[in-house]
Amino acid sequence: MGAPVFSTLGCRLNAYETEAMKDLAACAGVSDAVIVNTCAVTSEAVRKARQEIRKLRRDHPGAKIIVTGCAAQTEPQTFAAMAEVDMVIGNTEKMNPAIWSRLTPDLIGTTEPVLVDDIMAVTETAGHLIDGFGTRSRAYVQVQNGCDHRCTFCIIPYGRGNSRSVPAGVVVDQIKRLVDKGYNEVVLTGVDLTSWGADLPAAPRLGDLVLRILKLVPDLPRLRISSIDSIEVDEALMQAIATEPRLMPHLHLSLQHGDDLILKRMKRRHLRDDAIRFAEEARRLRPGITFGADIIAGFPTETEAHFDNSLKLVEECALTWLHVFPYSPRPGTPAARMPAVPGKAIRDRAARLRAAGEAAAARHLAAQVGQTRTVLMESPLMGRTEHFAEVHFTADQPVGQIVTARITGHTGQHLHA
Repeated sequence: MGAPVFSTLGCRLNAYETEAMKDLAACAGVSDAVIVNTCAVTSEAVRKARQEIRKLRRDHPGAKIIVTGCAAQTEPQTFAAMAEVDMVIGNTEKMNPAIWSRLTPDLIGTTEPVLVDDIMAVTETAGHLIDGFGTRSRAYVQVQNGCDHRCTFCIIPYGRGNSRSVPAGVVVDQIKRLVDKGYNEVVLTGVDLTSWGADLPAAPRLGDLVLRILKLVPDLPRLRISSIDSIEVDEALMQAIATEPRLMPHLHLSLQHGDDLILKRMKRRHLRDDAIRFAEEARRLRPGITFGADIIAGFPTETEAHFDNSLKLVEECALTWLHVFPYSPRPGTPAARMPAVPGKAIRDRAARLRAAGEAAAARHLAAQVGQTRTVLMESPLMGRTEHFAEVHFTADQPVGQIVTARITGHTGQHLHA
């Protein structure tokens, strides 16, 4: 009987949940099984999931294949119809210990092959907080799941359900355990992180959580927050950005576009001037802060003029690290019914955005040469600065430790020290 094999597709949150599922599978005695944790963010992601399942069946001919994750939640019958698949379980079910007790080889095939309930009925976060997910240097703590917004391009709320938050006390206790284990950096993660707290008593905000963590875990050297919606940032978070050196000076912004009409068609809650104002205010409060951003190229109805506004946003917001997504229609979303941009134009615009992002990153890296930075080591020869720039060393450094280094050069993609 072999240990279960896990395959994770998609976001950091999926990777986090795979670690939790490994514990659940071990406790339930699951064996001779392959668990595929899928992503549903684009049609391409679903295609890759099907491709991965077929490959895994070839590699593990005798194992039971169990499919879960966002694509399993939104399209359970798609995967149930695959000859390679033995069972499909939803995003809520994958965190339920009672479900895992039904995933032993002798029970699979005798029980219902599709266990996917209505995720919109879920009102609490699953109790799957775990200690130490991540690399040896950086731990990730899920503080929120789901999303109450309905952007016209996004299927994720239907895979993750409505927004729900982990209480602050639970988060603080977990981070204390992680620090006791030797982690020097913790990253707060979620599907819609800036909505944290809205469903908790007294409706605290993300900034309240950040300040509470930094106050109650004084031995935590570095705290990061993952992708945020800048229009939802609260005053306490701005205060933390301004006054807390242990909150790292790097924010990843969910911007999606730089044109007001396209933003409205996306059903976003901000306009381009809101994004620019936020970036300017954050830089005023924390000089030198860097921004990453998600931007979609080729959204339906996008003209060259609309696209040009996204291109300009790279400079106007001083974006440094771009995640560029060529638009692909997601069946079941309003955007999929809008007039499409030709594929060639989408690919061309995505390439131009990436080039602008690469140029911006190179400018940032060039400005670091000669500076002294604190670097969290992810491997013996590579670590990241406070601003999340990758640094390569010529001599081994202690993994998981924060070292002080003088930046001696850059390649355009990373720094040398």
